[in-house]
Amino acid sequence: MTPLISILIPAYNAEPWIGDTIRSALAQTWPRKEIVVVDDGSTDQTLQVARQFASRDVFVFTQENQGASAARNKAFQLCQGDYIQWLDADDLLSPDKVTRQLAVAQECQDKRRLLSSGWGYFMYRPSRAQFLPTPLWCDLPPVEWLLRKMGQNLHMQTATWLVSRELTEAAGPWDTRLSLDDDGEYFCRVVLASNGIRFVSAAKVFYRQPGFDRLSSIDRSDKKLESQFLSMQLHVGYLRSLEESERVRAACLSYLQRWLKYFVRQRPDIVNKLEHLAADLGGQLTNPRLHWKYSWIERVFGYGIAMRTRSFLPGVKWLFIRSWDKALFRLEDRNVAIRPGNCSRKST
Repeated sequence: MTPLISILIPAYNAEPWIGDTIRSALAQTWPRKEIVVVDDGSTDQTLQVARQFASRDVFVFTQENQGASAARNKAFQLCQGDYIQWLDADDLLSPDKVTRQLAVAQECQDKRRLLSSGWGYFMYRPSRAQFLPTPLWCDLPPVEWLLRKMGQNLHMQTATWLVSRELTEAAGPWDTRLSLDDDGEYFCRVVLASNGIRFVSAAKVFYRQPGFDRLSSIDRSDKKLESQFLSMQLHVGYLRSLEESERVRAACLSYLQRWLKYFVRQRPDIVNKLEHLAADLGGQLTNPRLHWKYSWIERVFGYGIAMRTRSFLPGVKWLFIRSWDKALFRLEDRNVAIRPGNCSRKST
């Protein structure tokens, strides 16, 4: 039988994007699909917009706000698919994304084979998405994938994966304790349970850029910092469960060192735990140093001011680029609306 694909969309306050995301799911050329949207207690019009798409193939549910992981777990409980396509509420799939990956899945005949794809950042204009290959964009066994991810600070975007139901069930549910890096931790478990990754280069995902820096763009609340630390602990354990070697320990130490700077000023208790984890790996962490562009600020005004400047200036640059891209997007949209034959759009 033709496999049923479940496209699962958790949504929270995604009113500007959810319509395009659902249309992207509906546009998939694979003929047998269902789309499950779980609104996680949005306070804007996300639920109302999603319900406009409700049909035989689009199911829309709502729940009290419990976090993205809980919404994803609910979506999986409700779906019937043989394969799972996760899709965040502001991202887009190329129309043949699922079709191309399923062709490889049917060729492999292995439900434990995990399928990935390329992905590109965009802000408002998908046509301008930048697809920049990384060392994860190839076929890899689980241990090599985790080594590269952690040792080189790489990741694969959530929607790149196509996962069989068998593999999804083997990996277990999303961890509701995590409010940050929940996707990184979850797909580590999926990789761990798999027989390896097949990369399908022709399949593509469009990832709406959320910010210039995952941690710099948030409030660095204790909850989020604790979530990041828990995810890091789990990452290290997952990789070491596959292989206990010098190269694994080196990758884990590099991973801990890279994230250390986010905890130094606010959570010395977590820094202490990271140092103990590094010692268990046979190494030690060094105090993070600021780039030379900010080191003079540290000497004059102190480390705290230097760190805030380091977060603020790239944020201003990113905000300018995002505003410019939004203006061009609106201009392009207006030009399309006034072309002959687009009267329906012109009136909106």
